[in-house]
Amino acid sequence: MVVPLLSLHVKSLGASPTVAGIVGSTYGILQLFSSTLVGCWSDVVGKRSSLLVCILFSALGYLILGASTNVFLFALARVPVGIFKHTLSISRALLSDMVAEKERPLVLGQFNTASGVGFILGPMVGGYLTELEGGFHVTSIICFSVFLLNAGLVWLFSWSEVKFSTTKKGLQLGENHAFSGKTAPQVQDATIALWTTASEKTLWRPWMEVASTLRDMKSLIFSEMWDIFLVRLLMAVAVMLYYSNFVLALEERFEVRPKTSGYLISYSSTLGALAGFTLGPIMRLYKHNSYMILLHSSLLTFTLLLLYSTAHSMAVVVFSSTLLSFSTAVGRTCITDLQLTVGRAQASGTLIGVGQSVTAVGRIIAPLLSGIVQELSPCGPPSLGAALALVAIFIMSRKKPHYSGNSGSDKLRSE
Repeated sequence: MVVPLLSLHVKSLGASPTVAGIVGSTYGILQLFSSTLVGCWSDVVGKRSSLLVCILFSALGYLILGASTNVFLFALARVPVGIFKHTLSISRALLSDMVAEKERPLVLGQFNTASGVGFILGPMVGGYLTELEGGFHVTSIICFSVFLLNAGLVWLFSWSEVKFSTTKKGLQLGENHAFSGKTAPQVQDATIALWTTASEKTLWRPWMEVASTLRDMKSLIFSEMWDIFLVRLLMAVAVMLYYSNFVLALEERFEVRPKTSGYLISYSSTLGALAGFTLGPIMRLYKHNSYMILLHSSLLTFTLLLLYSTAHSMAVVVFSSTLLSFSTAVGRTCITDLQLTVGRAQASGTLIGVGQSVTAVGRIIAPLLSGIVQELSPCGPPSLGAALALVAIFIMSRKKPHYSGNSGSDKLRSE
């Protein structure tokens, strides 16, 4: 509802594209330092408690945003949102704990479909309201109210969740769910290092567990998962560059009003949500090879970004946006599944938190790059995004990983 309109609002406050990019990067910087911490924290204290806290502080951020009348208040409003807006990642971690590994891509796809409903209605409402007097402020207050409603729902409903606890026998998952299967050497080393004092009868304090996990993030990121994280970063920046100035670029290139742009974003979000229903047939067609699906969806994303950046009519824009909504939705699910597969779905909140940290780096880089290249041309951000997507495709083709073994214990390898 609000995010597509941020570039227009900060411009109305008198900020240049470069200044707007710098301000936008503060959100990514905060996400970078908070996502892994919140992911570890959710493993320790439980998904429900951490989700409730994140929702409430995110609501506070949108309340401040609704009251922003200058660039300083705009930047201040992004602080609580940047630190605590990890509701989707916590929810994904919860789902990954509750379903079998083979069913995970399909369930995550269905979750993305459900969350995509918000991206369908939000841009339409926001695009309509922003053309009214004080419309952006009204939109922010509505968003604040929705977050409060979500907090109430989390408080009312409960579910079975998995927490990490230490016993004298070692690390166990929940009460009766021990870790099973072998892990990648680097991930196993990180786990052993994390629980070296597990033989002690007293439990660690939560902050000590989080701090110990953070010390092992380097070995996790630079393990055999490094190529997955790098591809995630490049594709995240590529897609963010496309969306970073979408409303503003359409206005400058084709004189399209924000209201119409909001309808187009909602249309694309609808298709992205429907794409979640296609993951089941796609996974069967590719024989559950998430890597090949990711490679082909990235190729499609590169082609469409290049087509959008060179478009001379709205028909081409609509066509490229239609297929981009499909390719990005599929790619987003597959990259998350690859992370959890290589990490063996152990400490899922931590693994997804690290992935979100990588994405947060993209949120730092993308606004800066977008502001700089947008000074040259409104077509600059998507063109640069296409180039980064091509680099990601090159990395994937050079690594040529593949799955082996049973579908329940697939492992990504390099040939």
